[in-house]
This record gives sequence, structure tokens and C-alpha cells, in this order.
Amino acid sequence: MKTAAIEVRGARRVYGFGPSAMVALDDVDLSVQPGRFVSVIGPSGCGKSTLLRLVAGLEPADRGEVGIHGVSPEEACAAKMVGLVPQTPALLPWLSVLKNVTLPQKVNRGAARRRAAIGEAADRVAPPEPPDMAELLRKAGLAEAAHKLPGELSGGMQQRTAIVRAFGLQPEVLLMDEPFSALDEFTRESLQEQLLDLWDELKTTVLFVTHSVSEAVRLSDAIVIMAAKPGRIIDVVNVDLPRPRGRDLLKTPEFHHLEDLIRDKLRGAWHTQVA
Repeated sequence: MKTAAIEVRGARRVYGFGPSAMVALDDVDLSVQPGRFVSVIGPSGCGKSTLLRLVAGLEPADRGEVGIHGVSPEEACAAKMVGLVPQTPALLPWLSVLKNVTLPQKVNRGAARRRAAIGEAADRVAPPEPPDMAELLRKAGLAEAAHKLPGELSGGMQQRTAIVRAFGLQPEVLLMDEPFSALDEFTRESLQEQLLDLWDELKTTVLFVTHSVSEAVRLSDAIVIMAAKPGRIIDVVNVDLPRPRGRDLLKTPEFHHLEDLIRDKLRGAWHTQVA
């Protein structure tokens, strides 16, 4: 059996002390197999982003374990096995689009050796040579923007640039924290399609935080549903829809059935939260 790409066991995370302490996560278990696209959805304050930060190694768990391909998040991040796409693109404003997306490859050359060592220890093949970033930009519809500065781009184009930058390091795991939340519906749907095209080609494991039910259904192999007070996973729903998932899929009865199922489970999570 393959080592899980992401393994969370009994994770607990508490903010504050004493009577004012807030339990963000409590006894969270999650296992994501390599190459899967998994979304996390739930009411505000249920710990979705906290879970993502634990996997990214940005915060420690107060209790429990978190692993990425059998190593700690810290080891995985040092070897550039983890990519992160936040809600805002965080591009360097003085560099062109092409220079923004190629910069991580230039400053992280030593990470390849660390990743190769981890790959050998985990009985995995190290990733191939870095991809042609100009070609990735073309596939993301950004070829004509390659030499523009971020300030000359729309919000959707900036977010596409951030996604290409993350894919460019060929991470074993890509973590995405509501990357499309600030975009209008039509731009959002277009970026979902381009994200799926890149993911289908590169087969990176994705953990994707969202508040959008339709987005979660369209993108995912599985949807993790969380509730708050304390933050915990209450269900995991498999999405057995065919791929590729174009816009026509959004009109089908099967798609709407899954949307209704997720919404029903979210209502239960919300009532659990306010009870």
C-alpha cells in the first residue's frame, strides 16, 4: 500500500489559555492518497485553514501527528515537496509574470537533493526535471502576459500566475486556501477549468479549502466536511463524477444531487456549531 500523501492523526490545535482558550481542531484524522484532489468545506471557524496550516508546517499541532509522504511537514517543506496558494497571489510587483513563476526554481536548487533523499527513503521516484515555465504559462492562458508586471494584470490573471508558480516546483502536495474567493463567478469557473487542466497533467496531490459547494463538487475526488466548536471532521463524501469536468457537467442531475447532499451535511454541521 502506498504511503499517504497527507496523513493527519489525532490532531489538536488550541489557541489561547485557560477559560478563554479556543479549540480550533480536536482529534482530527485525515488520510489523502497520492494524486487525489480533496476539498475541505465547512462553516466559518471550523478550522479549515488551521488544518491547512498544520499540513503546511506553518503551525504545530498541540497533540497528534501530521505527515507528508512519511516525513514531517518541516522536512517536506525544506525539500520543496509542498506548494501553497493563499487567498491573495503575493506576487513580487517589480518582477514580470515569467520572472515571478521561475524565481522559486532559481532560489531552491538545493531542495532537489533533499527531495531525492526523501524519495529514496520512502521508496518513491524523485520528480523529473523542472518544467518549462513558459509552457505552463501558455497552458494557463498567460502566454501574452509573460512579460507584464503583476500590477498590469486582472485579479484572475494574478491568481493564475500564483497557481502556475506553485505547480512549477512540482510539489508532491499542493495546498490551496480559498484561492478563488475574491473573484466573480465567471472568472472563478474559468480558473477552476484551468486548474483542473494543470492538475490532470501533473497529478499533484491537492488539499483545497473552499466555502463554495459547487466548486468543491466540480474539482474534487472527495470532499471533507467539518464542523466547529470544536473543529472536527464529521464526514467525507466521495465524488464519483467523470473527468474531465467541463462546464456542461454543472447542469447534470448527478452534479446537482451531490450539491444537495453536501448542502444537507453542511446544514447539519452548522446546527451542530450553533447548538
